[in-house]
Amino acid sequence: MDVRWEEAGWERLTGRAGRRRLPVWDCTVGLVVGDDSMLLVDPGSSLREGVELREQVERLTDRRVTHIAFTHGHFDHVLGAAAFSGAEVYGAVGLAAVLSTGREQLRASAVRHGLAETEAAEAVEQLVLPRHPVSGEWTLDLGGVQVLLANVGPGHTGHDLAVFVPGEDEVVFCGDLVEESGDPQAGRDAIPAQWPAALDRLLSLGGDDALYVPGHGAVVDAGFVRAQRATLAARFGVS
Repeated sequence: MDVRWEEAGWERLTGRAGRRRLPVWDCTVGLVVGDDSMLLVDPGSSLREGVELREQVERLTDRRVTHIAFTHGHFDHVLGAAAFSGAEVYGAVGLAAVLSTGREQLRASAVRHGLAETEAAEAVEQLVLPRHPVSGEWTLDLGGVQVLLANVGPGHTGHDLAVFVPGEDEVVFCGDLVEESGDPQAGRDAIPAQWPAALDRLLSLGGDDALYVPGHGAVVDAGFVRAQRATLAARFGVS
């Protein structure tokens, strides 16, 4: 279908793939439009933001989101999912258990980063867990485009998922394994020793000519990812 991305305030990546940079935390939300189904990559940081995204997508495509992929489990990438009733949710294997047992930590992190107490509590109460664990690679046929979900972590967290969209212009949604608008953030759940290897796997997915979409910041190329890999390897003392 012909999607007029810019008219709806989205950034066009390809004819079938686009993204938005959300306010406050500059978090990327991706959308892949198939002939039959649609995949949303990271549904926002709160129910309010999720509802806004759902309404935008429905205006943009006159259809509903059928699939959601969590690139990882931080609050700004998962807490909007409950706004998309009926969507099938995917995440790296083990992520569902981390989210289920870590609800209080998720709420506290959201509040610490500036989300209102009431919004954080509401979103965590309605937290959607991924029902489809990806241990290696999982192909989603959306109709006219087959999207690859790849468990490329650990790195930024213990459960990092990338989304590869094939086509004349290939796209890799990287989550926070790659950041452009600031230095990559390594919290207590990061696995620094394995982060460079995760970036190697990203590069093997997309190759030299793909568009790499960071979790935060502008779209980058393979050279940027390689340079960030080198920076992380030096920072953490790994090869």
